Formats: sequence, C-alpha cells, structure tokens
Amino acid sequence: MEDHVYKKIEIVGTSEKSSDDAIKTALVRASSSIKNLRWFEVIDTRGSIKDGEIEHWQVTISLGFTMNG
Repeated sequence: MEDHVYKKIEIVGTSEKSSDDAIKTALVRASSSIKNLRWFEVIDTRGSIKDGEIEHWQVTISLGFTMNG
C-alpha cells in the first residue's frame, strides 16, 4: 500500500429535501473541481424552520483528498 498525504477542507451543502441530499449536493459540487477525493465526515447539521416545518437543510462536511506529487 502506498503512503499518502491528505489535505482536509470544510464545505457546506444545502438542500430543501433532506440532510442526505445536502451531503450529496456538496460532494457532487466538490468532485467537479477537487481531484482525488477519498472520504468525508459530517461536522455539523442544521436547518431553518418555517411554520413548524423544516424549510432548508445545511450540512457542514470535512473532505479529505490525496495530494499529487
């Protein structure tokens, strides 16, 4: 197995559907500009409420990816 060096960043995904959808939205967007994504970790989940219902989800995730070179 090869040794790797990883970089971590935090991003926030949003969705009106669910927390899972917010995560998927963030991963899809990140994968379009960040290469070598390897893992994610949910850091925080929150949302807004309107008329007693969840209006919008926000999920902060930490992403890890291998560095080239």
